[in-house]
Amino acid sequence: MRTLIVNADDFGLSEGVNEGVVRGHVHGIVTSASLMVWQPAATTAAAAARRHPRLSLGLHVDLAEWELDGGEWRLRYGRVDIDDAAAVAGEVDRQLERFRRLTGRAPTHLDSHQHLHRSPPLGGVLGDRAARLGVPLRGPGEPRYCGAFWGQASDGSPDHLAITPSALAGLIRELPDGATELCCHPAASVGAEWAYGEQRLAELASLCSLQVREAVRASGVRLLGF
Repeated sequence: MRTLIVNADDFGLSEGVNEGVVRGHVHGIVTSASLMVWQPAATTAAAAARRHPRLSLGLHVDLAEWELDGGEWRLRYGRVDIDDAAAVAGEVDRQLERFRRLTGRAPTHLDSHQHLHRSPPLGGVLGDRAARLGVPLRGPGEPRYCGAFWGQASDGSPDHLAITPSALAGLIRELPDGATELCCHPAASVGAEWAYGEQRLAELASLCSLQVREAVRASGVRLLGF
């Protein structure tokens, strides 16, 4: 048995992202999303999730963001000192409480913006919170994480070949046995200033493409949420 969770990160980032996530769920293969509770469109994202109860909804812990600028990584914003364990734990708990206020329930899974939980102290804090909640934390265990559907090279330049319908269909056909989480970042509209902007539009087109939906059917892959 091969099962696939297609999780859209950055839910709540903007109304265009919200529309892309919902469209990817209704017309494509998106089965899950991760909510950024402090972003401008978080409230409308939570409302959209209530209208689509089959979309599992987790917390996308958002502590900081970096972007490439002239070949160097530059801090775009930081909510807390990510090396201060107490500050990190406090911010995680604030975001969990905000999630509950917005949605009326606990998250179905936990992950983090730009994968900051791959390092301490956030990794330990989220591991503890996931255990308390009894939900999965994105990581090396089950479900297996796949981040190959990503349209940006290591130098920050666009990599459109990685997010075509053919590329996504190939990932689906080659899934190993067991459960896999495939990460995506769809949007129906983006800002001109976004470093990862036009790729979000391309991701949405691929997630909703007939070629990809046919690959799911022909491969016998079962789409699930968390």
